[in-house]
Amino acid sequence: MVENLDTLLEASRQLGWKNFGKKIVFYAPSFAPYTNTHFHASPWDFPSISITGTACALKCKHCDGRVLGTMIPATTPETLLEVCQKIKAKGGRGCLISGGCQSDGSVPLHRFLPVIKQIKDELGLTLVIHTGLVDDEMAKALADARIDAALLDIIGSQETIEELYNLNVSIDAYEISLKALSEAGIPFVPHVLVGLHYGTLKGELGALEMISRHNPHGVVIIALTPLKETLIADVLPPPAEDIAWVLAKARLMMPDIPIALGCMRPKGAHRRKTDVLAVRAGINAIAYPVAEAMDLAESMNIQLKYSTQCCSQIYEDFVQEDFKQ
Repeated sequence: MVENLDTLLEASRQLGWKNFGKKIVFYAPSFAPYTNTHFHASPWDFPSISITGTACALKCKHCDGRVLGTMIPATTPETLLEVCQKIKAKGGRGCLISGGCQSDGSVPLHRFLPVIKQIKDELGLTLVIHTGLVDDEMAKALADARIDAALLDIIGSQETIEELYNLNVSIDAYEISLKALSEAGIPFVPHVLVGLHYGTLKGELGALEMISRHNPHGVVIIALTPLKETLIADVLPPPAEDIAWVLAKARLMMPDIPIALGCMRPKGAHRRKTDVLAVRAGINAIAYPVAEAMDLAESMNIQLKYSTQCCSQIYEDFVQEDFKQ
């Protein structure tokens, strides 16, 4: 990083406030337990579901399917419907539907599409889908199912795709997916995983440049969080300053697109530093924020809003005017 970080954060903050106002949304979906003095997550407001259980053909070095193990398993369309009916009965607002990838980098959504449409039609839940790589056919099918948002990680380094994702595709596959989702008219919110390449920056700027060409509805920045019993469990996560640098670059590159700091990032002191820097960068949203960041936002007279949905919904939430004054 050549730029002075303080200067970069100031430029990002001023641009964000100019285009969006002094506002921020704090998210706490049901993906993980969360509570602090400001608000807390409910177990059924917005849970995550895996349509493959813990199965994943790729077994990426940073995950190895372990994140899937934290989700509600629903490996048949019938089970998915039952889980969503329970979410509705418990007063939930929606869910994240995810799953392990196939060898081509896609999530096996085809046989679930009819029931996803049924859930939208009959239950009216907000459905956010982790799609993996998609082609035109899948993008159109997702549009027909009326999903609320498509999420996918965008990787800007060929070496990272092959080494960390164990995936034999080119960077162009990500560009094709973004183009397909955009042309299908689906709200899509790409994610950029900072430090995926063994905790170092490699391809994040290229990923942002690729995303910026397709006018996304929002962008979520997440960070490598080394998990126990994975092949990179002992790798250090990227410094908080690197995450803040990517957040600021995303804002400067896409001044009119909502930017969120997503749920996957290191905890403890690392998170406290990251979240405070994110507020200083003037981004639009933080998932599972630490209290120090929320206090800082209040002290800066930023208008606050709290939500128990997925932070991918920032593209909808930010046009609403029900912010805390």
